[in-house]
Amino acid sequence: MARMVKCVVKNQKGEGLDLVPHPGELGQRIYENVSKDGWNEWLERLTMIINENGLSTADTASVEVIEKHMLGFFFKEGEMGSLPDGFKAPGAKK
Repeated sequence: MARMVKCVVKNQKGEGLDLVPHPGELGQRIYENVSKDGWNEWLERLTMIINENGLSTADTASVEVIEKHMLGFFFKEGEMGSLPDGFKAPGAKK
């Protein structure tokens, strides 16, 4: 049977991740509190964050910015993690 978690992103129970997705305490916290569906939402957001900010996962300064976004997106901590006011995804209706 799949491991179930109360997902902080989807606000409902869902199938948990198979592995810790990020190193350290933050990764463990995500593993314990985020479902696979919630993680997939994060991956979409991460793509936007990397592209919009010209970040690289190979750069430690970029990883620090990404981690701040992770804390905001998953746990509503800090000032990052939300979409900018007025943001519309490409192809979204006005």
